[in-house]
Amino acid sequence: MEAIILTKEQYNELVTRLDFITQQLNSKVSPKKETFLDNQEFLLLLKISKRTAQTWRDEGKISFSQVGNKIYYKLSDVEKLMQENYNKAFKR
Repeated sequence: MEAIILTKEQYNELVTRLDFITQQLNSKVSPKKETFLDNQEFLLLLKISKRTAQTWRDEGKISFSQVGNKIYYKLSDVEKLMQENYNKAFKR
């Protein structure tokens, strides 16, 4: 293994550059944006009927937004619904 010796100035310059790169990377990371599905995408994704989706909304099983006649679901709410209704395999 080869050792590399740096002067204090070189070390400080290296640390400064690493800090700058870290700041640049952190500024590029944008917060996760919420994805919305319209009713048709929701129906196709879960392979359910319009009536089932309506029942789930009426029973409060899935949260939704309504703009005019259009229904939208947060993808995170759909994932939460699936996770809450997840059943582990039975051991034999």
